[in-house]
Amino acid sequence: MSLDEMFHSIRNEVRGSLDLSAAVSNRELMAQIEDYAWRRSDISSLTAAQKRELIRRVFDSFRGLDVLQPLVDNPAITEIMINSHEEVFIEQEGEVKKLNVRFESRNRLEDIIQSVVGSVNRVVNESSPIVDARLQNGSRVNIVLPPVALKGPTMTIRKFPESPMTMGQLVERGALSSEAAELLRILVRSKYNIFISGGTGSGKTTFLNALSQYIPGDERVITIEDSAELKIVTVPNLVALETRNANTEGKGEINIRDLIRSSLRMRPNRIIVGEVRGSEALDMLQAMNTGHDGSLSTGHSNSSKDMISRLETMVLSGGELPVQVVRQQISSAVDILVHLSRLRDRSRRVTEISEVAGLREGEVQLNPLYRFVERGESDGRLRGELERCGNPIVHTDKLLMAGMTRWPLQELGEASEGL
Repeated sequence: MSLDEMFHSIRNEVRGSLDLSAAVSNRELMAQIEDYAWRRSDISSLTAAQKRELIRRVFDSFRGLDVLQPLVDNPAITEIMINSHEEVFIEQEGEVKKLNVRFESRNRLEDIIQSVVGSVNRVVNESSPIVDARLQNGSRVNIVLPPVALKGPTMTIRKFPESPMTMGQLVERGALSSEAAELLRILVRSKYNIFISGGTGSGKTTFLNALSQYIPGDERVITIEDSAELKIVTVPNLVALETRNANTEGKGEINIRDLIRSSLRMRPNRIIVGEVRGSEALDMLQAMNTGHDGSLSTGHSNSSKDMISRLETMVLSGGELPVQVVRQQISSAVDILVHLSRLRDRSRRVTEISEVAGLREGEVQLNPLYRFVERGESDGRLRGELERCGNPIVHTDKLLMAGMTRWPLQELGEASEGL
């Protein structure tokens, strides 16, 4: 009998003996599974590793995520993509590959999906077939059901490390230079409003977590997200807010705009919006412009310049403000743009750091501070560095107010003053 056949046999035996009206603890369930497994004569043909795998698989089919549980538990896997109950892909070390695993049926995958969304008080069904959720370990989950998903229920799980990555670790990995990291540390502590941009999977959330570790521990921080995934561990006075979908009657929705407005009444020193996607961009900019300096946020874009255009579009989608007013809001609210890219060698790096210098002839002007310069390839990995662009920081008022007397790029400004 194959492992799959043994799995189905043991699970059916356990399922038939369970008292569904009684609460069975994880320990009791595991003991029951082991009891049925050890009674089998054919289990002696398995290795110790196969026995552990078989028993764990049966347990996960009752209490875990079934065939997904070993993938979720594997720290080397960063993304799990379920295209249907028969197709499972993973990303590991930047490489995407298909696995030889599948759910026993479409209904089983649907059961797992309902368990995931139910654990975070979300609803997904045919009338509301798209939802964002999270697992207990903080992994981000996106779910799309038929009729929108043509091949069947679809689930994408983005995993994050248990311990947030530090800026020092990002420097060691070559994501940015130590000098650029030091500048960002000074800018965060000096309460510059920083916006992180990049494409899907470029590492925006990881970078935002690392930046947040520079926030002084005596400040009050409010985080606002669609599905909570930030792990800010250095700020004791932290309030984490999460949006809520409408119920089955279409009522009770709480979106990011609602949370931003509410956060302003919670005496925050800083507001961190996990990701800006739509008209809530205006509320975020207004918060930055009304005394909440040091705020952080992320957004999807192809470059720093493109992020400015996307912010304009997002703000305009929520009302009929004149474009010039929107650009004025952006130029006075956002101080620094950090752009991340996923390069062709699958590495994730900071490719631009720019200052928002102000308006000129009605256009938002960027002052490039650092830019990634590629210098060829070696053993399949790109060689290059984040290099200075030769421009000093234009707006130094927050640095001076924070009592900073020296900072990277300062000598460039002093040199230009002497000419």
